Amino acid sequence: MLVLTRKLGESIVIGNHVRVTVLDMQGKQIRLGIEAPTEVSVHRGEVYERIEAENKAAAETVHADLSKLTQVVKTRKPNGS
Repeated sequence: MLVLTRKLGESIVIGNHVRVTVLDMQGKQIRLGIEAPTEVSVHRGEVYERIEAENKAAAETVHADLSKLTQVVKTRKPNGS
């Protein structure tokens, strides 16, 4: 992990298109401004982790449903009854 120290108004640049600027500091909280292209998703860490967990659960559900469907198709009689 890269650790940087920034003062109010200073920024860091990630890649060629993402800029993170320190906007405000109040006690233990800081406000960050993030400039990024619209095609770049920007989420708080806990939101990103929740999205990832939901995507993983959805993928597992689809896999389970496909497995059940395969079993049903295999057990059907060839004449469709």
